[in-house]
Amino acid sequence: MPENIQQYQDRLHNLRKEIAKTGLDGFILPRTDEFQGEFLAPYAQRLAWLTGFTGSAGVAVILPEKATVLSDGRYTLQLRQQVDTGAYDTGNSIETPPERWLEVHADAGMHIGYDPWLHTPRQLKTMRAVLEAKGIELHALAQNPVDTIWSEKPERPQAMVRKFPDKIAGKTSLEKRELICKQMKEEGADALILTACDSICWLLNVRGGDVDYTPLVQSFLLMHADGRLDWFIDMEKVSDSVLKALGVGTVLYPYSMIDEVLPGLHGRTVWLDSTSSAAAFEDLLSTANILDKKDPCAVPKSKKTAQEQAAIRDAHIHDGRAMVRFLAWLDEEAPKGELDELSVEVQLESFRAEEMSYNGPSFPTICGFAENGAIIHYRATRQTNKKITGDGLLLIDSGGQYEWGTTDITRTIAIGAPTQEMKENYTRVLKGHIAVSMARFPQGTTGAQIDTLARAPLWEVGLDYAHGTGHGVGCYLGVHEEAANISPRGQKALEPGMLLSNEPGYYKAGHYGIRIENLVLVKEDGFCEDTNKPMLCFETVTYAPYEERLILKEMLSAQEKKWLHDYNEKLRMYVHG
Repeated sequence: MPENIQQYQDRLHNLRKEIAKTGLDGFILPRTDEFQGEFLAPYAQRLAWLTGFTGSAGVAVILPEKATVLSDGRYTLQLRQQVDTGAYDTGNSIETPPERWLEVHADAGMHIGYDPWLHTPRQLKTMRAVLEAKGIELHALAQNPVDTIWSEKPERPQAMVRKFPDKIAGKTSLEKRELICKQMKEEGADALILTACDSICWLLNVRGGDVDYTPLVQSFLLMHADGRLDWFIDMEKVSDSVLKALGVGTVLYPYSMIDEVLPGLHGRTVWLDSTSSAAAFEDLLSTANILDKKDPCAVPKSKKTAQEQAAIRDAHIHDGRAMVRFLAWLDEEAPKGELDELSVEVQLESFRAEEMSYNGPSFPTICGFAENGAIIHYRATRQTNKKITGDGLLLIDSGGQYEWGTTDITRTIAIGAPTQEMKENYTRVLKGHIAVSMARFPQGTTGAQIDTLARAPLWEVGLDYAHGTGHGVGCYLGVHEEAANISPRGQKALEPGMLLSNEPGYYKAGHYGIRIENLVLVKEDGFCEDTNKPMLCFETVTYAPYEERLILKEMLSAQEKKWLHDYNEKLRMYVHG
C-alpha cells in the first residue's frame, strides 16, 4: 500500500474531473513515452505519478466509477504493495489486457480517450478490434490529461549530445547512412522516420544522458533517400562540434516542428515501423504512403563491428574485475548474517564504480534471496527487502555501462548450506548454459533452435523456465536489443557479430531461484562441407566465477568439465591477470 494514499486518491479524483471536461468517459494511460522506450525520463513517469506503481511495464484504465492498474506477472506482488487497492483494481495485463478489462467494466456507447504519442498503431488496432464490438469508441487526445493536472511536472532532460568515436563504432555515420539509404531505395522509400532512440544514436554515432541506464539521446529523425537528415531534438543539446561532425545536409528542428514538417511529405512513400512508433506519426502522415516495415537500423545495429567487439571485450574485463571483488566480499560478509538485498545492491554498485571506465548500471539490479529469487524480474524495495541469513540461494542479475560497452551478468550464490535439490537444479541450469556456450551451428540457425539446448537438461526431469534464454545487447547502448534472441519465439537467424545473453534458469516458487548468465558474441567457425555455408559458434565475453558450492561435478560430462576448466583459466588470465 502506498505511503501517501490520500495524495494518489486526490490525483485520481482530479484526473477524472479533467477527463470529464473533454466530454469523454475514460482514459487509458500506459507506462511509456513518445519514443516507446524501456527506461523513462522523470517527465514521462505519468503512471508512477498517478498511481504509485513503479514497475517497468504497466497500464492504468480510468472510468468514472472504477479504475485499474495492470501489469504482467513479474509485478503481481509489487502492484499490491504500491497501488491503493481501494481506488484501483489490479490485475495481470497478459491475462486481462486493457481492452478486455474495458470490455467487462465499460458500458456500451462509452468514449475512451488515449494519448496517440503513447500507443503504437498495432496496439490501437488490437484494442479497437475488441472494443468496437461492444460499441466502445477510442478517441485520440491532443493533450494528455495527466500532464494538465501534474502541476510540478519535471522538465525534459537537457543532457548534451556526445560523439561516439568512429574508431569504436567501426563505421562512420556517413557509412551507416549510405547503408540505410541503399535499403530505402531497394524498398522504394522516399523518406524514413526513425523513432527508436537507440537506432538514431547508432546511425549518427552519438550518445547522450536523457534516461537512466542507457546513454540515449531523445529525438526523432527524418531521413531522406538522398541522405539528408531532419533531426527533431532539443536544439540546445547539440553543440556546434557535434553538428559539424554530422556533416552538410543535417538540419535541426525543435520537437514542436514535427507537426509542421511531416505533413509536407504528402504523396511520398515514407518508411515507418508501426511496431515501435507512436500512432501520432500515422496521423501526421495521413496523406503520405506509409511503408510499414521493420526499423532498418535494427539488424545492422545488432551485428557488432570488429572495433565494437573489441570494446565489448574490454568492458567485460572491467566488469569481471568488479564482480570478482564483489563475490569475494560477499563470501566474507554473508556468513555474518548482517546483509540484506538492498545493502548487497549498494555494495555491488560501489565495486563497479571503482572502475575508471564505469558510467553507471545498465538496468536496475535484481537481487533476490530465497523466495524472492524465484520472482523472475524481482526488484527489492524497502517493503520487500529480505535479510540474507540462514540457508538459501541469492540471485543477482546486474550490469554496467562502461566507456564503450554494455554488460549484463547473473550469478546465483549459495548462502549457508544448500540442499541437494538446489545443487542438482543449479547443475542442470549450468549444463544448459554450457551447452549454449559450446554450440556450433550452421548459418541460418534460429534462436529457437539454440534455445532447446539450454532447456534440455531441465526437460529431462520435467522442469523448465518461463523466460527466454537470451536477448540482444547493444554496444554502449540498450541492454535489450530486439533484432535476434534465443527463445522459443526466436525465429530470426543468428548472424556473426550479434551480442546476446545466455541465461537459462529455474525457479521454485516460494523457495528459490537459479539463473546463470553470460554474454556471448556470434562468430564464424569454419564451413559446413555439405552446404559450403559458414558454421557459427559463440564466444563468451563475460568472465566471473560460477558457484562451486552448487556444482555437482558427477553430473557433468567430460566435455562440460573441460569447458568449465577452460573458462576458469581464461577468467584467471583476463580478470585476475
